[in-house]
Amino acid sequence: MEQLCAFDREVNEFVDYLFGARDPRVRGWLMLDSYLPTFSLTVVYLLFIFLGTTFMKNRLALSLRGLLIVYNLGVTMLSLYMLIELILATWEGGYNLQCQNLTSAGEADIRVAKVLWWYYFSKVIEFADTIFFVLRKKNSQITFLHVYHHATMFNIWWCVMNWIPCGQSFFGPTLNSFIHVLMYSYYGLSVIPSMRKYLWWKKYLTQAQLIQFLLTITHTLSAVVKPCGFPFGCLIFQSSYMATLVILFVNFYIKTYQKRPSRTDIKEVPQMTELKNGFHKDYLMVVNGSLNKKTQ
Repeated sequence: MEQLCAFDREVNEFVDYLFGARDPRVRGWLMLDSYLPTFSLTVVYLLFIFLGTTFMKNRLALSLRGLLIVYNLGVTMLSLYMLIELILATWEGGYNLQCQNLTSAGEADIRVAKVLWWYYFSKVIEFADTIFFVLRKKNSQITFLHVYHHATMFNIWWCVMNWIPCGQSFFGPTLNSFIHVLMYSYYGLSVIPSMRKYLWWKKYLTQAQLIQFLLTITHTLSAVVKPCGFPFGCLIFQSSYMATLVILFVNFYIKTYQKRPSRTDIKEVPQMTELKNGFHKDYLMVVNGSLNKKTQ
């Protein structure tokens, strides 16, 4: 135990060396003082994907219908709460949509930070998305995009909460909470067989996610063009990270919704005008009661 504590101190000292002094307003908040819980949960998540898919390989997929309905409803409600609370808190603080620093809104900044902590914590809750895929043997949905997005967001938001827990950081989570209200509502309804015929709008969710990323990049870069004291390095990192998501989501969208069969996939069916016993006479003939290819 003592060695673990020593390791934890070394990790946190290294992180502090990289990023500088943390925001004192979030000191003591659950899971923020130490990076070890966030890192450890991410490692467990990745191990579960590998070991879980191996374990389930020769086993029957689980249904989990009731659990999925409850889970998706819960995440939908949490996302709705974060969306409403972020709108109210930023309105109270008179947040500047173009660029908002970390300290000028007083108590409203603390209110925003509290909501963003829930946003950070929701990222570990959303690990359950992948866990359910594994248990239901939906391995085709465990893509690089899916795992990359889930694993990185949780760790990035640990950093956000420690160094930039309010101000300009509010915009992405506000949009994302709105998207998640739609997305997890869709997931919850898709579990109910009788509702699936009404869920024609799946591809529009991906389009909405892409729009979300582009708007977040635009909002982030607007603070680069007209600075307000928000850390410049954080703005560049966020824009770069969002760009990777845009690339991956565009690739996913093209493969999923825009794929067209190639010319080699389309085989022309020869026109058969003359049939004998149900077969084209130039291809088959009957010999001694057996069916054989006609010799050329």
